[in-house]
Amino acid sequence: MRYIANTEADRQAMLDAIGVSSLEELFNDIPKQVRNRYQTVGLPERSELETVREVQKLARLNAAWQQYTSFLGGGVYDHYIPSVVSYVTSRSEFSTAYTPYQPEMSQGTLTAMFEFQTLLCELTGMDVANSSMYDGATALAEAVFMAERIVRTDKVAVCRSLFPHYRRVLDTYCQAAGIEVVEVPYDHIGRYDTDSLPKGISALVVQNPNTFGIIEEMNGLKEQLGTALLIVAVNPISLGLISPPGEAGADIVVGEGQPLGLFPSFGGPFLGLFACRKQYLRNMPGRIIGRTVDAQGEMAYTMTSQTREQHIRRGRATSNICTNSTLCALAATVYLAGLGGDGLQELALLNLEKAHYLAKRISSLPGYSLAFSGPFFNEFVIRVPGDPQSICRQLTQEKILLNNPSSLSELGVEQALNFAVTEQRTKEELDSLVDVLRDVT
Repeated sequence: MRYIANTEADRQAMLDAIGVSSLEELFNDIPKQVRNRYQTVGLPERSELETVREVQKLARLNAAWQQYTSFLGGGVYDHYIPSVVSYVTSRSEFSTAYTPYQPEMSQGTLTAMFEFQTLLCELTGMDVANSSMYDGATALAEAVFMAERIVRTDKVAVCRSLFPHYRRVLDTYCQAAGIEVVEVPYDHIGRYDTDSLPKGISALVVQNPNTFGIIEEMNGLKEQLGTALLIVAVNPISLGLISPPGEAGADIVVGEGQPLGLFPSFGGPFLGLFACRKQYLRNMPGRIIGRTVDAQGEMAYTMTSQTREQHIRRGRATSNICTNSTLCALAATVYLAGLGGDGLQELALLNLEKAHYLAKRISSLPGYSLAFSGPFFNEFVIRVPGDPQSICRQLTQEKILLNNPSSLSELGVEQALNFAVTEQRTKEELDSLVDVLRDVT
C-alpha cells in the first residue's frame, strides 16, 4: 500500500464526515489503559520522498539475515528453497485464490490441495490428511482436542521434551477446555521415560525428533497406551530417513511444514500438518479435498469434508479454525514434488551427517560435551563450560545465530546450547563455529 500524504485539512474533513472532532475522540471506545501501551511511530509530517528515506534509515538498523550463519532450530530451520517453489506460488491464480467453495471455478487450487494431502499421507504413513492448518503448534492442540472428543477422559499426557512453544499453545487450549495435562519426564539419554507413562488418558503426545533433537523409540509404544491415542509431532524432513509414525501405530500425526519450502520470515506464515487414521476422519478438524467425476464423467476435485466449518455445524464444529494455509501448502507440495523420494532421503541424510560432524567437533573441545547420549537427527544439545547466554552473545557478535538457551532452561537443561544444522551449512561454516567456540570465554 502506497503512502498517502493527507494534510491536516484532509484529516479534519474525514473526521467531520463521520461525526467526531478529533483522532482522540475516534479512539475513545478503546480503554485508555490499552491505548497507553502503544506509541506512534513518531514520523513528522513530510513528503513521501522524505518519509521513504526515513523509513529506509530505520530499516537499516535491522541486521540482514544474509550476513549471518544460522544454527537456529526449535521447529524453524534454514533450509534451501528451490526457485521452482516461488515460481509456482507467485502465479496470480494461486496467490490471489480464496477458499474454493465453487469447485467448478477452483479445479487448479483443489488439485494442488489434493496433491498436498496425498504427499502428506505418503510421508507420514497415515490414511488421510487435511489440506493444512495454521502451524505446527495449533495443529498439535487441535489433535489433542480431537483425541479428547474420541476417548473423553479430560486428561492427556505430554512428553516434557516437546518444543516449549508447542507446550505453551497446548496449555492455553487445555486450560480453557478443562483438560488436565500430565507431563512425562525424559531420561538420561533424552527420550521419554517409559516407566512414567500415566493411565486413564485420552492421548499421549510425543515429538520425534524431540526438542533436544533426539530420535524417540516408537516401536511398541502404541501397545502400551491401551485405549489412549498416540499423537506424534514430526519434523517432515526427518521422515526422509526415519520410519513414518504410521508404521509405529500413531493415530494422529501433526507437524510444522515450514521446512518444506517456506522461509523463516520472522515466525510465519507457517503451515500446520495434520493426518490421522481413516476411522477418525469425522473427528478431524480442517477440510479434506476429494477426487470424483463431474457430470460428463471427467475427473474433478471438490471439498468432501469440512466438518469444522461454523456455517455448517456451528456449535458442533470440530474446530474454531475456519481457514487453512493453502498457499503455504502449495509451496510444500511443489517442494516435495521437486525433491521426490530420493531427493528427500538425500536431503535428510545431509542434515544428519552435517549435524553429527559438528557435534563430534564441538564435543572434542575442552569442557564441551553432548548433553544426551541418544541418537539425534539434525539438532543436538551441548553442555558448555561457561555461561551459555554469554557464549550466545559472543557468537552473535561473530554473526553466528543460536537459539536462546533460556528455552533449554525451561526444560531443566542448564549450562547448555542447542545447535541445528541443515544442508545450507558448509564445512567451512561448521569449522568456523568450532574455532569461535574454542576462543570464547
